[in-house]
Amino acid sequence: MSNCSIWSILSCFLILFLCSQCTHAYKNYTVGDELGWYDQLEVSSVDYQKWADGKNFSLGDFLIFHTDKNHSVVQTYNATTFKICDADQDMNTTEWSVSNPEYSKDAVTVPVPLLKEGPTYFFSDFYDGEQCLNGQKFSINVTHGQGLPESLKDPVPNAPGPASADDVPPNDVPANFDHPMDDNTTSSDPLKPVAGLGNRNCAVFGFGLFAVVFGSLGLFAWI
Repeated sequence: MSNCSIWSILSCFLILFLCSQCTHAYKNYTVGDELGWYDQLEVSSVDYQKWADGKNFSLGDFLIFHTDKNHSVVQTYNATTFKICDADQDMNTTEWSVSNPEYSKDAVTVPVPLLKEGPTYFFSDFYDGEQCLNGQKFSINVTHGQGLPESLKDPVPNAPGPASADDVPPNDVPANFDHPMDDNTTSSDPLKPVAGLGNRNCAVFGFGLFAVVFGSLGLFAWI
């Protein structure tokens, strides 16, 4: 087998390896897509479990909840808490939104990072779990993926409160939240401070790889 053929095979393996690495960039998922985060009494067509099923959630990804101050975002790792729609007795839940319901339709955006592998549960616990019992809940499984980015490895001291969907000030999202863009935001929106870093690094690495591989091919072909 010629040197050129050997390098052609090696280059194919290298390119396949590059592609496999670049597919694991961190992602943002807008919960419910255009329907937002509401119970079925308000939006009858929501089915958050159906929305979540089939998606690949990994450490470092973000869930973006678009809702209002009359709905909450509770995260737990306890299946029983999730089943009974009641977080009062579970000290390990995280309330990412306002602690008490407000009769307000003011839009808020709640970004939630995925920080732990395994089953993770989300629901709204307002009105004694009524919203949860009416479909405002879902469970996901978080895989390791490429692991947490450095900016999310330190413990988050406090969960951020909700922010207006039209005006998300930087201090509503802790400075150490390193996550990609929300497809529904603009380039100036602080919800996407480091959009596409993973893909950009892949592109730089890919260019270098192609230069080395095909440069070597050209050299051997010339020899």
